[in-house]
Order: sequence, then C-alpha cells, then structure tokens
Amino acid sequence: MFEPSSAPRVFAVPPGADFPKALVHGLRNRNADCPPEALARVHLVVNTRRMARRVRDLFDQGPACLLPRLSLVTDLGESVDLAQIPPAIPPLRRRLELTQLIAKLLEQQPDLAARSSLFDLSDSLAALIDEMQGEGVSPDAIRQLDVSDMSGHWARAQAFIGIADHFIDSGPDTLDAQARQRLVVENLIDRWQGDPPQHPVILAGSTGSRGTTLMLMEAVARLPQGALILPGYDFDQPDHVWRGLDDALASEDHPQYRFRKLMNQLEMQPDQVMHWTNDWPPSPARNRLISLALRPAPITDAWMSEGPRLTELDSATNDLTLVEAQSPRAEALAIALRLRQAAETGQTAALITPDRMLTRQVSAALDRWNILPDDSAGLPLQLSPPGRFLRHVAGLFARRLDGEALLTLLKNPLCHDGGDRGGHLLHTRDLELDLRRHGPPFPDSASLTAFAIRKEMPEGWIQWLTRHFCDQQMAGERPLSDWVARLRTLAEAISAGSVGESGTLWDKNAGQNALTVLAGLEAEAQHGGPMTAYDFADLLGALLAGEEVRDRDAPHPHIMIWGTLEARVQGADLLILGGLNEGSWPEAASPDPWLNRQMRDKAGLLLPERRIGLSAHDFQQAVGAPEVWLTRATRSDDAETVPSRWLNRLTNLLQGLPGQGGPDALSDMRKRGQQWLRWSEQLEVAPRIDPAPRPSPRPPVPTRPRRLSVTEIKRLIRDPYAIYAKHVLRLKPLDPLVQAPDALLRGIVIHEILEHFVKDSVLDMALLTRENFLKRAESLLDQHVAWPTARKLWLARLECIADDFLNAETARRGDGGPVAFEAAMKLVLSPLDFTIAGRADRIDRNSRGALRIVDYKTGTPPTESQQAKFDKQLLIEAAMAEQGGIEGIDPTSVAEAVFIGMGGTYKEVPAPLVKEPSEKVLAELKELISSYLEPDQGFSSRRMLHKDTDIGDYDHLARFGEWDRTDETTPEDLT
Repeated sequence: MFEPSSAPRVFAVPPGADFPKALVHGLRNRNADCPPEALARVHLVVNTRRMARRVRDLFDQGPACLLPRLSLVTDLGESVDLAQIPPAIPPLRRRLELTQLIAKLLEQQPDLAARSSLFDLSDSLAALIDEMQGEGVSPDAIRQLDVSDMSGHWARAQAFIGIADHFIDSGPDTLDAQARQRLVVENLIDRWQGDPPQHPVILAGSTGSRGTTLMLMEAVARLPQGALILPGYDFDQPDHVWRGLDDALASEDHPQYRFRKLMNQLEMQPDQVMHWTNDWPPSPARNRLISLALRPAPITDAWMSEGPRLTELDSATNDLTLVEAQSPRAEALAIALRLRQAAETGQTAALITPDRMLTRQVSAALDRWNILPDDSAGLPLQLSPPGRFLRHVAGLFARRLDGEALLTLLKNPLCHDGGDRGGHLLHTRDLELDLRRHGPPFPDSASLTAFAIRKEMPEGWIQWLTRHFCDQQMAGERPLSDWVARLRTLAEAISAGSVGESGTLWDKNAGQNALTVLAGLEAEAQHGGPMTAYDFADLLGALLAGEEVRDRDAPHPHIMIWGTLEARVQGADLLILGGLNEGSWPEAASPDPWLNRQMRDKAGLLLPERRIGLSAHDFQQAVGAPEVWLTRATRSDDAETVPSRWLNRLTNLLQGLPGQGGPDALSDMRKRGQQWLRWSEQLEVAPRIDPAPRPSPRPPVPTRPRRLSVTEIKRLIRDPYAIYAKHVLRLKPLDPLVQAPDALLRGIVIHEILEHFVKDSVLDMALLTRENFLKRAESLLDQHVAWPTARKLWLARLECIADDFLNAETARRGDGGPVAFEAAMKLVLSPLDFTIAGRADRIDRNSRGALRIVDYKTGTPPTESQQAKFDKQLLIEAAMAEQGGIEGIDPTSVAEAVFIGMGGTYKEVPAPLVKEPSEKVLAELKELISSYLEPDQGFSSRRMLHKDTDIGDYDHLARFGEWDRTDETTPEDLT
C-alpha cells in the first residue's frame, strides 16, 4: 500500500475537512488498483468508538468492498497474543479504595482537608494516578522534585500522594486501566521490534496528547507498512513557527503543539508530513487566516510581517457569521432560528459547544417549532427521573423526614406507579394540604396515622406510607453493601406502591442505566468499607452524575448538537460554534491540589494548558468548515463576558488589516449576525398589555362581612382589600410547605409560656422566680419547637429579659392579679348589626376593682400614636370591656391596657386610654364600619400601610407592582 521507506510515514488532513470522510476516501483511492483483498489486510486503528462507527457507516454507503480490520487503541490488549495481561480493575473499585484511605488519613490529620471534600480528593487523586501511569511517571520522580520554596503545601500534598505509591506499585494483577494500556502498548512494541507486521497498520485521528498514545504512534509510524494520519494539521504554518513550539510551558495551549512534539519524537521536519488525499479543504484562504490568528503568543509579531501578505480575506470570511448577542438567551434564540432554517432547507447543521446551559436553551427554543435536535451528550443520569428518585430515597437515610422531602418523593412520577397512581396522587394532595395547615414540620408515624383517621384514608396506603418513609434516618457507619441493598429494596418498594405490583423504576433507558450503576456499586461494595448515610448519598450522587442517558425519541435527522469530542468525527454543511467566551470555550483549567505547572513539567506530567490546546485544535478544525457561525453573549447573567482568546485574535487580526479589507470583512460578519439577532428579537416581541389599575372593588352590601376580629380592624384601616379577599372572596393564603421557626410560631409559643407561668403563680406568688420561669419555658419549647437551634436561641432571649419581666410582674401583682386568660370578647355594634370579636391574652383586676388588659407582643409593640390611628386593638378591647363584652365579666371600667414586648428587650407600651376614651373609640369604630357598609365605598388595596416594603397576603391578587401607592384607586362595582 505504501512505498518502502526508512523514514517514519506521517500523513495529515487539513483543518475544515471531514476527517472520517477523508480517511475513507484516501483508503479507497490508495487501494483502487489493488486486489479486493488488499483493503481487508489493512489494520485501521482509531481512537474513539464514535470514529469507528462513522468510518463503518461511510464504508457501508458504498461502493461495496471488503472492509479493513477496524479496532480501537484501547482494544489492542484483546488480541490473543496479549491475552496473558490481566484485565484492568474497575475504576469504581479503585475509587472506593482511595476513598477509604483518604478518609482514614483525614481522621488522623483533620487539618489536612475538610471531611466534605472526601470524594473530590479521591477523584482528583485517582486522576493523578491515572496520569502518572499513562505518562510513565514513577512516584520517585514526584518525590524528588525540588520544592524548597513551597515546603508547607508540599508536606500536606505528600501525605496524600503517598497513597498513590501503594496503587502504582501494587503488582501486575491489580492494574488500573491506564497502567494496563501502557503495559499492552509496551509489549506490542517489543513484539513489533522482533517481528514487525508486513501488512498496512494505520493509526488515524489521534493527536498524541497522552504519553501512551504518543509512544504507540511513534512505533506505528516506524513499521514497514505503518502510517499515521493526523487530523487538522496546519500545512500553512511556517517552519520558524513550528520551531517555536518546543517549550511546553509557553506553547502547550497552541493547537499544533502536540504535532510538534510528535515530530520531535520521530525526528521529522514539518514539510515531511504528507497530504493524505489531494482534496482541497473547504476554504484554504480561511485556513491561512486562522493559522496566522492562532500563532503562539511570543511570536504574534508575525501579524505585522505576514499580515500584509494575507490575501483573499473576502473569500475567507464570506461564509463566516459573527453573532455577538446581548445575553445567553438572545444567543440561543439566534442559533435556534438558524437551525430552524437549516431544517426547512434540508441543510445539515450542528451546534458545537461545551456549554451545556446553552445547548439546553437552544433545545428549548427549538421546541416551539417541534424540532428535537440530535444531542450527542444526552442528559446527566442524576437529572433523569430515576436518578432524581434514587437520590431522594438515599436522602431518607441521611436526614430527618420533613414535609418537603416526603412530598417530593410522593409526587415523583416513579413513586407508586405500580398501580392506582390516580388514587395515590389524590391522597398526596390531601396530605399536602393537611401538612401545610396543621403540620407537623417533621412527619412521623403517629402524625400520619392521625391524619389518616381524620381524613379516612385507605389503610393500605397509610401503612405503605409509614412503613417506607418514616424512621428511615440512620446514624453511624454501615458497610457500603448494606447501604446499597437498603437503597434498592426501599426504592423498589416506594416505586411499587401499596397495591403490591412492581413499579417502572428500572424501565426505559434511564432506568436501565441507573440499575447498571447500582449493580456496579453492589459488585464493588466490599471495597468501599463502612460509611455514613451522608457519605453514601454523596457517593451515589457522584456516580449518577458521571453517567449520561440519551432520549430514545426520534430526533431531527439534520439538526445536531455536539460536544467538541463528537465534532472531531462528524461533518455538517453548517457548524455553529457557540459560547465562545473565556471560561466556556476554552474552559478554565481545573485547579490542581497536588502539583503546580513547573512541578508537572519537571515530572513529565501533562500541563493544565493541555485541555486548552486540545480545545484550540477543535476550534481550528471546526472553523474551517464550509459555513461557520461564531456566537457569544457579551454579558452573562451577572457580569460582562470576555471573548474567547481565539475569537479575540481573529477579530483583532482582521481589524489590523485595512489594506486587505479586514475591517470591512469583519463588519460584514457582524452585519450578518445582527440580522439574525434582529429576527430573534421579533420572537420576543409581545403585545403590550396595560398594567392593572390599583383595585378598589365594591361588592354588593349583603356579601360584605358582618363580623371581624379585633386584630382585623388594623387591617381594615391599612389594607381594606385584604379584608375583601378574605371575607368576601373567602380566600386564605396557602401555608408554606417548608415550615420554619418563624415569628408566628415564636409568638404562639411565647404566649403559651407566659400564660402557663402566670397561671401557676396566681395562687402562690413564691413561684414567680427566674428558675421556674426558665424551667417552664424550656419545657414548652421542647414540646412545641422541633428545631434545636431555634429552641436554644429563643430560650437565650428569654433568659436575657427574664429579670425585667419578673420585676414588672411582681409590681403588677402588688396592685391586683389575673382573673382571666385568653378571655373571649364579643360586642355587637348597633344599629349596624356588626359583631366585633376577639380574645384578650390576659385580664387583671386591680385593688380598686378596675380592669387591666394585657397583650403580649414578641415583635415591636405599637407606639401610642400608632395605637391612636391604626393599631386600635387594646383601645377597642377596653371599650368592649366597659360595654360588658368580656365573657364572664360584667361591664367594668378599664384602668389600664398595656402591650408587653417580649422581643430582644423587655418593653411596656400602654394604650392612650385618656386621650382615646371608650366613647370616642366606639364612635370612630362605628363610623369606620358603617362606611364600609355603604355601596359606594370600595375596599382599596394597600390604603395606608406603614411602609412601602410591607408585604400583604393578597398583594399578588391585587397585582401590586403593576401599580404603586401614587396611583389613584379604580372603583369597580361587583355583582
């Protein structure tokens, strides 16, 4: 197939060409004059399964021929003569073993790292071990590094890296995948040196970025009939630029650096790399432009010398479009529009980006036209229904069951889908309403059983609920095998439901993948050791996050979304390179907790810039396609963005070439992008909807309330619309699902503490002591407050004000004492036939027979001026008492009414009974009530709130925000 040669044989395909298509085309051409079996003798080695599938598909398209032997670099160890090498141990086993060792190290030296970083450290250390094995770096090479200027950090890192010695030198029977691959390649090279194959051996598509692959490429290139075929080789790059790529620290991020390293290994010059086919790339002029734009940073002065000789900028940029959107959403809409046009015209188009958020936005935008793109990445398994379901079930082991966790699982589409799913959802709705209204914040068997009795729930469903959701939290450590078995058993039972039939948890693609993950974890559980429920939940989440599942729905045949890896082996009429911002493409280098750049370079490990260099090579290959879009968002959700370094170089180079029309070409690229952005903006244009007016409904008088509580008078004054919504529309705010130790609960508990304490001391004043007060407070807090932190905090606040309260209480007892607690009050206002009702926290009678009304406040008590105008609770209660409105107490004069503040400090605020006598209060109350019984009086929203920032329960119903307090009210007669 090849002419005999003593020099290494290296071919290449230029950027922009469809590499698999060029590979197959070249193979056919070179064997056109040979017997049919000649092609079958070719051994073609590619680096990914995607590449192998694409090559096979291209051969299947015809004409008919015998196929070459196709294999992967990683499959070389499967041949018979290399079968004596033991298989690699599963990566999960190594990860579990590392996790155990790091956990023990952290227990011995807690200052090394936080326990929460356990799995991140094990993953990072596993990656370092893989890299050391793949690059052939021994632990001794790491230990012998000069670290005199970083001894503190290095001492901590050595404690972890020392763990790697055990795994790297663990013997031939416990090889990791990278170690085994390197051993396979070394054995294969040894065999080839003694007995080189005489048939063609071609290694295609690899850049040699990993040490083991580079070693294999060198050996293949030196075989009698061996050859390398490099993808995206820059034939336009001058020799002096190639020579400038020898320093890894300065050039690792250049797209052609890996080819220079290969040429140095093979002792070749750039001009010795041959074209694999005679076909021209889609745009040679654009390849020259990109080649100059991506010159290494130390020699960008070449722009000044070579730029003026750059020609054909028009043809280079005619099929380039630059989209600079104002936001990621605008970028996604513009891309979706272009993909839609491609779908209509039959053009194959692909979006290439590592930004998964952008791909999801584009997919959502395409959904409006019922276009489902063929997304190569799929959905992370942890975000699929089975993945979410398993993570929530695992959470039951780690945390105390609360209402949110319970309902999250009950509403999951995989819960109780073995039968009677409709009945289950009906019961779940009733349970949610009951939990929101009555609690408790942490449901248990007793509370759920009580709910079932109140609501007459089916016995089977409630037994299933209490058996599988309550008392699942487990403290301490258990073997990993125990956790996996418990998770699987519990997940299957919750999925099956109460009817006894199996659920669909393991059905479909996502369920099968989740089952595979659990089966793998079960098989390797013996290597995981004991762990806590929290650690198991974290481990499960990390394993599910590492898997992806693709939707089986039939996607559009011509619209694709690719990652950069997939783009290397595919071709399309239109390529859209999206998310071209720093941090996205290229992605920021991951921080290395073990070795810095200089240490990695000295040890022979890969530099962090390697990934940037590979991304640069992907960019150079893709931007050479027939038609290309370059898109970015100039601003993210919270800040300005920085253009990708490659896009920045391209635009700067064009801007600096006015003699060849560079600025005009760049302007045309932007104009084409702006046109699509303007069209995408039209998708967002919505018809103008006038803002809602400030409401002031006037319902029929018979429907208006005829009874209000004392505390609702304040609301009637400040926000009448809330009274209308509650009593006319009969709407009640939905209580929050996630209950918290809020101000309402604190007020209820403090009121009960004070009531019980004062009641206890009515007959025996000796009980008015700090010790008894705090003992009663602690007892009731333990009974009613489920949050330990809130109990401690609230008790501490009571301790701070206990002395002040007791001193004031003792003084009050010196002039009478309590005669009623939670006293019911009721007064009918005549002739309005309107009832005012309420309850007084406490009624005292003084030595002169007059009453003292006490109201406890855990917030800030209203001032006397606020009581006179708005917060008339005590004033109305005093007037009701004097009119005989207190149940069980005859009409009696009120000597005092006082708010007792039990917040951060003890405070008493008396009601202005002298300035606001009962006659005046009742007259103003009747006037207020009678005004709202008039047909022309509307219930205005937010009439006189204390502050603009105050939030009402019915503000959303009143459409507050579309208007403010400066707007006039709009009366509306209702019928």
